[in-house]
Amino acid sequence: MDLLSVITASFNSEKSIVNTMDSILTQEHRPLEYIIIDGNSTDNTCQLIKSKESSFADAGIKLKWQSEPDNGIYDAWNKGLAIATGNWISFLGSDDIYYPKSLSYYYEAIEKNKNSDFVTAKTRIKKENKLIRNFGQEWSWHTFKKEMKILHAGGFLNKNYIDQYGAFDETYKITGDYELLLRKGNELRVEFIDKFLVEMDGGGVSNSELKNALLEARRAKIETAKRSKILANMEMYVVLMKIQLKSILS
Repeated sequence: MDLLSVITASFNSEKSIVNTMDSILTQEHRPLEYIIIDGNSTDNTCQLIKSKESSFADAGIKLKWQSEPDNGIYDAWNKGLAIATGNWISFLGSDDIYYPKSLSYYYEAIEKNKNSDFVTAKTRIKKENKLIRNFGQEWSWHTFKKEMKILHAGGFLNKNYIDQYGAFDETYKITGDYELLLRKGNELRVEFIDKFLVEMDGGGVSNSELKNALLEARRAKIETAKRSKILANMEMYVVLMKIQLKSILS
């Protein structure tokens, strides 16, 4: 069976990292590798990771982790990529979780679509245990070139894609995952699992810094997808208006 690698970037995540680790420990798929790249946390994050080392060993999951200063999430993810040995690699936030058996569902889809570049699923986004929105849909280039409507968190990226198109561009701070997937354009091969497999915390960077996220997405579309500046600007304002309208109506 193919080795799956899951990478988590963390920084001062003592309130959530245990739930994230426990969601990995409940997974049935093997072989499995779990990598935590910590950004030199000053709280109890590292102590909590250490306390789980024996649990991962007992579960037959290879745990790798390190803690040192970094230059943001994409620097951390690139560090994780450098030591990951899996054929398929996922990125799970330090305040996100997989539902039970999620990795088995991902692997089933991978086995059926080994030439895919990316396998994604539906996600519940919550804040303080309250459902904010459900996210995820079938991929299409027509939609994707305008707006990222598939979720990167928790999905699995084919290692061959990284080998061919490179790692994350660390000049991005929020939407580097979108830029990475734009590199292949309309030839990107995405498999969508119509199940809720991941739960995300609604207080993530891209939510709290919406304006910067939209500006970075516009940059990615112009520079990487070669979208015209006029269209990229129009799409940015359309997305912003949709988000504001949802906020007013909710």
